[in-house]
Amino acid sequence: EKNISAGTKHYQLPRPFFVLATQNPIEQEGTYPLPEAQLDRFLMKIIVKYPTRDEERQIYKAVTGDDQVEPESTLTGEEVLELQHLVRRVPISDFLVDYTMDLIRATRRDSDDAPDFVNRWVLWGAGPRGGQSLILAAKARAALYGRPEVSVEDLQAVAKAVLRHRIVLSYNAESEGQTPDTVIEKLIEETPLQQTAAGKDGQYERILKS
Repeated sequence: EKNISAGTKHYQLPRPFFVLATQNPIEQEGTYPLPEAQLDRFLMKIIVKYPTRDEERQIYKAVTGDDQVEPESTLTGEEVLELQHLVRRVPISDFLVDYTMDLIRATRRDSDDAPDFVNRWVLWGAGPRGGQSLILAAKARAALYGRPEVSVEDLQAVAKAVLRHRIVLSYNAESEGQTPDTVIEKLIEETPLQQTAAGKDGQYERILKS
């Protein structure tokens, strides 16, 4: 919404503006889980693993020395906004928009598009914002790799980061050791391109065969 309210006061947020949030996966005391509607506002959930041996060595040396390092700006706000507009201008085919929609709709329990394992493992799936985020993240990845348009690889590569916080698992899933990531992996495996709605009209079948 690009503004916030505190009581009766409203504040316009600067542009660009974004929020980073951290989550402790182990110790929950003193913290409160966000409701699904707020989680849905985050573009991605990134799992940060332990550093590599070389990275850990660099951390030790950097934070235990007496060197004073001042952060330097590499981009202006205007440049960040231009990059955001550039990402949105990366094209994506209708075929891949339909593939995205198939993936998103398959996460929704008891829908016509949900496979049996989703009905068993998922309480709540991704909404339309999940599909929007998946396409935007795929566009950003395509731009970072210097490609002129979004590919299937881009969509699949960002799917876990975009969808893992938008899928709420059932007790059955937790008791069977399933995670949102394993559900997403299985969805990708079971949503082949040729079975998407776009691929059934014949036009895209001819393209794939050529």
